[in-house]
Amino acid sequence: MKKRKKLIPWLQSMPAMILIAIIIVFPVLYTGYISLTNMNLYHWFDFKVIGLSNYARALTKVDSGFLSALLTTILWTVFNMVIQVSAAFFIALGLNTEGLKIGRIYKTLLMFPWAMPSYISILLWRVGIFNTEFGLVNKVLVSMGLEKVNFLSRNVPAFLSCMVLNLWMALPFMIMTIDGALQSIDKSSYESAQMEGAGFWAKHFHITVPALRVVIMPAVIMTTFTTFKQFDIIYLLTMQKGALSGASLQTIITYAHQNAFVSNNYGLSSAVSIIIFGIIILFSLWTNRSIKED
Repeated sequence: MKKRKKLIPWLQSMPAMILIAIIIVFPVLYTGYISLTNMNLYHWFDFKVIGLSNYARALTKVDSGFLSALLTTILWTVFNMVIQVSAAFFIALGLNTEGLKIGRIYKTLLMFPWAMPSYISILLWRVGIFNTEFGLVNKVLVSMGLEKVNFLSRNVPAFLSCMVLNLWMALPFMIMTIDGALQSIDKSSYESAQMEGAGFWAKHFHITVPALRVVIMPAVIMTTFTTFKQFDIIYLLTMQKGALSGASLQTIITYAHQNAFVSNNYGLSSAVSIIIFGIIILFSLWTNRSIKED
């Protein structure tokens, strides 16, 4: 009787476990297997197991492009998250200023960039903002007597352009998260601090930031993951087939995509995918441990 009771939860969860195994576990294991082979366009059926050669090529050969793509991805994630959290914090503070009567209207307007489909937003920015001939920025530059700038033709301007677009799309979510957290802080804490002579920076450093840290941490972690594996902005702005901009900007996600669907080197692409998977798992374990300690 006891054995039957122990088996019932397993039997009830079996359909879900089978579904998870088919949708998640099997693709990961199969990708890991392909990463150990020389599978590519020329070895589609007769591929052979070559061990860790694909991993060695990605991690040890500088000219493979993976290490530079990894560095670009780290810089992309760090810059975006630092600017995003800082800007969202001060904008949310401004929206919670006493006496701001149209704060709700501002908050509603801020949701439009986040609510719009990313594909449409990216193409609109590419044509309407960054385009050399018809873009808004270049029209403003020309009206000021300056020369036109091809923002997407070189790596540094393209990186900054992609970062501006990502911030425009992602800031509303972070602003709304911080705004909700700010409204949960007891206002009497600020009044007490002000009576003690605390200024603007002291009040927010000693009261606001500690109160926000635990509340917004899950949103920051989730946004960090999203930013780290960002694909659509960089690809659609600079690498879309038939509309290459000239920049050779690569992140690890676009690098894996290029090896799989452009170079047709599925073994190397699978190895890169497994490395990305490992990085995300390690970061997840570290963040979960940090949250538990808090």
